[in-house]
Amino acid sequence: MAELDAARLRDGLGGRYARLDVVETTGSTNADLRKALTEGAADRTVLLAEHQTAGVGRRARSWSSPKGAGLYLSIALRPAGVPFSALGSLSVVAGLAVHALATDLGVDVALKWPNDVLAGPDRAKCAGILAEAVGTDDAAVVLGIGLNVLPLGDDVPAGPGGLPATSLAEQGATTTDRTEIAVGLLTRFDDLERRWRTAGGDLTEAGLLGDYRARCATLGQDVKVQLPDGSTLTGRAADLDASGQLQVDVADGRRLTVFAGDVVHVRPA
Repeated sequence: MAELDAARLRDGLGGRYARLDVVETTGSTNADLRKALTEGAADRTVLLAEHQTAGVGRRARSWSSPKGAGLYLSIALRPAGVPFSALGSLSVVAGLAVHALATDLGVDVALKWPNDVLAGPDRAKCAGILAEAVGTDDAAVVLGIGLNVLPLGDDVPAGPGGLPATSLAEQGATTTDRTEIAVGLLTRFDDLERRWRTAGGDLTEAGLLGDYRARCATLGQDVKVQLPDGSTLTGRAADLDASGQLQVDVADGRRLTVFAGDVVHVRPA
């Protein structure tokens, strides 16, 4: 398998990002860029790894990162003018970027709230997204994306909630050149993030909330939401609010808002 080509990446992105590095192995690209932001890293710093030994997803879950099989990348951002409370909505932006990329590669994909990208007729997990705010003097956030590109083999476990894993290759992608795919993903993310940033992190003003709604397989489903205290909430996933949080219609007629940070699992009921 061809390794990621940092020179091709930089050329293909044409100065969209302040800095881009590719490393052979690291624990977690998100952890590396969180540290870099506290040390003054520039807005739009990108780190990709061929292999992560301690990749993490939401709620500190492990993310399987077979060497050379996917894209494991993080982007450090300092979005001036975006309030701290809106930083989490970057997961919506990233989800739309992955969806656009996969669709252009001929893969049937859908978004699963809050941070997964599902692919194929069985709706297996193809990508995961994690946005982490960082405590600095300005609003700063690290956005991590793990995208399965090449066939995973049988030793990759199902994800949290029992979602089986799949990859772009297994779903018929027109290319599996990881460098080309990384350029496409980072280009689409840059375009969408600039719209989001110009709108001050307002998904509706940026024209992104409606796009996410249209691509979100969770909406319209009867769902069971598992909460951190062990309780569950069952109802119809009805809508997303202005910040991208899930609104669930429950049996007694109320519409309750479920926050991504408070959810353990969202499963079909």
